[in-house]
Amino acid sequence: LSSLHLKEEKNKPDANGAVVKADDNVEKTEDEEKEDRAAQSLLNKLIRSNLVDTTNQVEVLQRDPTSPLYSVKSFEELRLKPQLLQGVYAMGFNRPSKIQENALPMMLAEPPQNLIAQSQSGTGKTAAFVLAMLSRVEPGNKYPQCLCLSPTYELALQTGKVIEQMGKFYPELKLAYAVRGNKLERGQKISEQIVIGTPGTVLDWCSKLKFIDPKKIKVFVLDEADVMIATQGHQDQSIRIQRMLPRDCQMLLFSATFEDSVWKFAQKVVPDPNIIKLKREEETLDTIKQYYVLCNNRDEKFQALCNIYGAITIAQAMIFCHTRKTAGWLAAELSKEGHQVALLSGEMMVEQRAAVIERFREGKEKVLVTTNVCARGIDVEQVSVVINFDLPVDKDGNPDNETYLHRIGRTGRFGKRGLAINMVDSKHSMNILNRIQEHFNKKINKLDTDDLDEIEKITN
Repeated sequence: LSSLHLKEEKNKPDANGAVVKADDNVEKTEDEEKEDRAAQSLLNKLIRSNLVDTTNQVEVLQRDPTSPLYSVKSFEELRLKPQLLQGVYAMGFNRPSKIQENALPMMLAEPPQNLIAQSQSGTGKTAAFVLAMLSRVEPGNKYPQCLCLSPTYELALQTGKVIEQMGKFYPELKLAYAVRGNKLERGQKISEQIVIGTPGTVLDWCSKLKFIDPKKIKVFVLDEADVMIATQGHQDQSIRIQRMLPRDCQMLLFSATFEDSVWKFAQKVVPDPNIIKLKREEETLDTIKQYYVLCNNRDEKFQALCNIYGAITIAQAMIFCHTRKTAGWLAAELSKEGHQVALLSGEMMVEQRAAVIERFREGKEKVLVTTNVCARGIDVEQVSVVINFDLPVDKDGNPDNETYLHRIGRTGRFGKRGLAINMVDSKHSMNILNRIQEHFNKKINKLDTDDLDEIEKITN
């Protein structure tokens, strides 16, 4: 697939483009600035070079209580074709991840079983369903046998890369991208055994253009279901595709979240499923020291930040602002003072954002200035200081406790000590802070210059 298609798709401001274009003249708060969930997911894929070491427990809810489902601790136990095992090891997987341990035996069982699985980015689920698809393909049959739906062109491309890497030693397996811009002659039939694409184009290829015979599909994967159904029209298109498939087609659905809307959708497209959920870790604030700094206005907040800057940059820090405009202003002011900071902003293209996070992750930048929208769902393990330049509030101006927890929960990970500093610049923001304290039943102390030694201890 040529890079021409990538550019062509990327600049389209519709559901298939993972780049969000915004009207720069309008100052937007984060709630109004609905970040494209597909962009968020793509960001995580671009910056995750290895799997997240999760301590989350996997909860398996079986369809058939008599079925002898088991988990595996090695890839050998799965009795994979040798060329696939070779592909798995070449990708750097030594042993199955938590989700793979439980999902792979179900996906590879005979007769095939359907699966609904919840797993976050970086848990190895793409490799799991790719392995299932590659295992079911008959390479001698030159027609599509596995179909994978992805919410956007860019996300389809990421999954395609995994298929190509894992199928490296299986040269007779071919992959086609069913995405807009990949034009085929009418009346043509596709000879590739695996097709990955976006719902609208896949539907056209199956029904209107007849490039694919849906009755011959053995495995149907619906990836990023939560992102998918947040996009206008994708839910309906996916259901229409599923209805064309044979009754014995294996259905595999993955989603990072299991909101009610995702459940309802999953039950429509996946009959009699096995279900796997990753139990989320309870986020705790016990290992995080929280302070507030009292100021009168934005400039005083900036001055206070400069005063503690030396103490916080021993480690890595994230500074959260409420709007893009404030984040841009703050990053520029800090740069003027000679501080090296990275800015993560919504108007950047996804690849640019990924590059900024990558530099921060590698420690090339010590401080990252951002809004919630950009940083949501992004994990940088070595962050030990979070500064709320603006306290998190919802669109009605009430404390956003969940966002507060997400923001400061980036520090103190895995039992390490962390530090959160809240900038207060008015009676209103003091009231917000008091309500956050009440909600979490945690006292937040006032920061005095005497505490700078304490900060250095934590960040060292």
